Amino acid sequence: MAGSLNKAMLIGHLGDNIKMHYFDEGNCLGRFPVATNETFTNKQTSERITTTEWHNVVVRNKLAELCEKYLSKGDRVYVEGRIKTRQWEQDGIKRYSTEIHASEMTFLTTKKDLSQSSPQSKKTNFNKVEENKPQEEPIKKQAENTSDDDLPF
Repeated sequence: MAGSLNKAMLIGHLGDNIKMHYFDEGNCLGRFPVATNETFTNKQTSERITTTEWHNVVVRNKLAELCEKYLSKGDRVYVEGRIKTRQWEQDGIKRYSTEIHASEMTFLTTKKDLSQSSPQSKKTNFNKVEENKPQEEPIKKQAENTSDDDLPF
């Protein structure tokens, strides 16, 4: 394989609100942490252990504006992007930061969704009904239009 791949996919919760930075040319940049959890059982003690990994996510321009508008601390998101490492010098000490530069995002749950009075299950049922209707109608139409003359045998 001649090429290489730099891709990160995360599903986690925002650890803080989006911090926005605006530039003169009209561009903007948003930064926020995302927490991912891993749970496992210690074989020796049978104790369930949960570890949390924090990821620094960077979004740009329109995606940053959408994140600022709709997301807040605690919201669950799917982030897809590439891993980048930055380095700088502060007080004579080299510092490093690893970031996920997001190219795609899906807002899975927001606090606004959870605070609505209608339960999430109603939304799911409604979507299932909508998906099933278009599939049933073409089958019915096809059965109504079929006559003996149209049969291939």
